[in-house]
Amino acid sequence: MTEEAKEKALQELHRLEAMPPMSAEGTVSRTYIDWLVSVPWKQKSKEIRDLTKAEEVLNEDHFGLDKIKDRILEYLAVRQLVKNPKGSILCFVGPPGVGKTSLGKSIARATGRKFVRLSLGGVRDEAEIRGHRRTYIGALPGQIIQMMKKAGTVNPVLLLDEVDKLGTDFRGDPSAALLEVLDPEQNHMFQDHYLDVEFDLSKVFFIATANVMHTIPPALQDRLEVLRLSGYTEREKLEIAKRHLVPKQAESNGLRTEQFEFTDEGLLEIIRHYTRESGVRNLEREIGSCCRKIARKFVGETVAADFKDLVGAERVQQMLGPIKFRQQGVAAESEIGLATGLAWTEVGGEVLQIEATLVKGRGAVTLTGKLGDVMQESAQAALTCIKARAERLGINLDFIRKRDLHIHVPEGAIPKDGPSAGITMAVAMASALMRQPIRKNVAMTGEITLRGRILPIGGVKEKLLAAHRFGIDTIILPKDNEKDLPEVPEEVRSVLEINLVETIDEVIALALEETRPAPITDDAPPLWTTEPPPALQAPVEQ
Repeated sequence: MTEEAKEKALQELHRLEAMPPMSAEGTVSRTYIDWLVSVPWKQKSKEIRDLTKAEEVLNEDHFGLDKIKDRILEYLAVRQLVKNPKGSILCFVGPPGVGKTSLGKSIARATGRKFVRLSLGGVRDEAEIRGHRRTYIGALPGQIIQMMKKAGTVNPVLLLDEVDKLGTDFRGDPSAALLEVLDPEQNHMFQDHYLDVEFDLSKVFFIATANVMHTIPPALQDRLEVLRLSGYTEREKLEIAKRHLVPKQAESNGLRTEQFEFTDEGLLEIIRHYTRESGVRNLEREIGSCCRKIARKFVGETVAADFKDLVGAERVQQMLGPIKFRQQGVAAESEIGLATGLAWTEVGGEVLQIEATLVKGRGAVTLTGKLGDVMQESAQAALTCIKARAERLGINLDFIRKRDLHIHVPEGAIPKDGPSAGITMAVAMASALMRQPIRKNVAMTGEITLRGRILPIGGVKEKLLAAHRFGIDTIILPKDNEKDLPEVPEEVRSVLEINLVETIDEVIALALEETRPAPITDDAPPLWTTEPPPALQAPVEQ
């Protein structure tokens, strides 16, 4: 024990000796002394210092995630050079099913430490973190001290799961209580309300996990070193399925690996047509479903001793039924007023279509599709920007005044909001007003200003993975997002044609086809001058 804790324990012991044996307070004192004695004060687990072995463990448990593995190996290298380093505080942020929690277990195995997990989802009471004062009936230490007792060492890997889902109510703010726990400058003297003595948390390797960052208070974010897990490419999912998911599901369903075999085509069929996610959780469920059907066939029929079921693409369709996901995000052909955008969601990237149509009217603009305030403002800015360029684009303003413009984002029951659909809306409007089809294989993302400048957006890696998943090959991105491209896997970047743009004129030149349109009706004012609009002429190489 520390001197302070020893003094406190002896003091409480003297009080206990002076109490009548059957008094209620005697139980409280005895429980308190038990906690002081059972908490690990100096007990350490011997760490693995062999970097090669640690790397083998990480590669064995997880495929990909090179950035995360490098960070762990750097940490282990520093442990060898510094005698008494402070514990790290990492935060893994990414969509569900990408392996954040299991990565924590692998880190504990790679470093040779004990692993304990504390789930923070829905925790609203500050006392869950800091403990209750001993004056309350049934008082206990907080979860942090309880987990330290469970680990039995002062240097475990402590996983704080779902840190973005902490609640707040009249009982206090648990995220504020975590500030001291996760601050390397303060946590060497963490004070639990129940123990009422300083406890050293500086040797603990804290790992927090979260799906999103915006629900974590800024003060808490400041204490975390954020590492993002964006999701897996198709090839990575295939490797994960072969190395980890198929053997795991075979064991769960009582099958031996020699009784069945998934071909690459069979696994790709599941990945492409039965799951659409950033992680691999649903992929594991579908593989499990196939394994159960194989198990039923093996048990229910009189089969030969050398039974082996080869699961290819056709066999997968027989077992899992009709295809759940089709390539619906990409238009079959280039259409007027139909633009493809890229969106970020909490479960990864998504492809979003935006439609714009003209009807006879008085120049009114209608927005539908359950759009949030930010998206509605983007649409207004996009329309003003296109109108300001009417002459340059060859659009007749008299023609606009006699038509109503309707912008719709399909799947109207799903709320949509965010600042990255500006250029997609602008292109859809320009296409409708110019009667010019938008290329079907182009997807775009970026925010627009009234002057036509393109502003950067977030979630580039997730968005490009979504485009790759849907088979889109041409991407339009803001120039300022060039810095985010190294994070995108090379296999994805190599098959995508990524165009970096700074103005809406460049976007329109890239997105619209160069065929000359015909007027809508014979009595409509002429749309075109003798020459094609400057925006549609080939951009000059700089």
